[in-house]
Amino acid sequence: MSNSRTPASSSVTGAVRALLLAVALGLAAPLAAALELAEGAPESYIVKKGDTLWGIAGMYLEKPWLWPELWDVNPQIDNPHLIFPGDELYLSWVDGKPRLSVRRGRDVKLTPNMRVSPRDLAIPVIPLDQIGAFLRRHRILGAEELDNAAYVVAASEERLISAAGDTVYGRGYFPDDERSYGIYRAGDVYRDPITLEILGYQGKDIGDAQLLSSNRDEVTTLEVTRVTEEVRITDRLLPLEERILDATFQPRAPGVDLENAFMIAVDGGVSQIGTTDIVVLNKGARDGLERGHVLAIYQAGGMTFDEIARNNVRLPDTRAGLAMVFEVAEKASYALVLKASRVLKVMDKVKNP
Repeated sequence: MSNSRTPASSSVTGAVRALLLAVALGLAAPLAAALELAEGAPESYIVKKGDTLWGIAGMYLEKPWLWPELWDVNPQIDNPHLIFPGDELYLSWVDGKPRLSVRRGRDVKLTPNMRVSPRDLAIPVIPLDQIGAFLRRHRILGAEELDNAAYVVAASEERLISAAGDTVYGRGYFPDDERSYGIYRAGDVYRDPITLEILGYQGKDIGDAQLLSSNRDEVTTLEVTRVTEEVRITDRLLPLEERILDATFQPRAPGVDLENAFMIAVDGGVSQIGTTDIVVLNKGARDGLERGHVLAIYQAGGMTFDEIARNNVRLPDTRAGLAMVFEVAEKASYALVLKASRVLKVMDKVKNP
């Protein structure tokens, strides 16, 4: 297989023929987005520890979210969607279109008794250190989930607040075989700016607790094992989730058109948003959003006075950045700002890239 690129003239001729054929057949469907290689895209690249899938996608493509169209899955390779340090990526051309393939640099093996899967060794989509701590501290809770959750009904020695090592008593539904629980308190309300529908609540991380008595008792005894602040009566108790962002999904454009989508909140309550900040979107699973979806961020165009027509006119929205969804709830989601060409703010729009 040759690694040389097809000359530009051949690519243009092929594109013209495809366009003429589409017109001749009367095809009404829109043409697929062109797969443009980034300037200086390497013919081959050895994956290194610390790389991310998004970074590699940006190395090869002008529009990194089109990565699935470039990636050539090899069915003979275990976990062909995953990329590991030491793998060699090589660029080739098939029918005038670029393809990126992989040669396994080494076998991904586990040492005996090592509780790690090959998936854990793959490079992540985005840097885990940017979102790992966030996922441990944050959770979007639906109104029904919040209402139905078990809660702290009392503390030992009639205390109003409890700390690590203290005993608390819970009441409500405790799932069978669940021994570890997160302690949460309802924080900010996430509300759709257009419909005013409540999309969920910020689940503020208060700490962790471990069951000491049967989870079938009417009142369940727990020990507080970790706190970020004092545990209070009425704090909610939810089973701890294993929330790991790994490399099992790929950056890609949504398969649905988003309408009236906005960044409605930002972690830390800051007024200005930039690259690597984490934002809340007013769209979720019910709107077709999935982990790995890449969205363009737009700032609303301002109003200006038309000196000729003598009236006000709104300027077009301005593209100002990119964000990737990494955690999805039913009605809202979390996204990481990957790129910001100007200062962003809450209520900036998000659209298909």
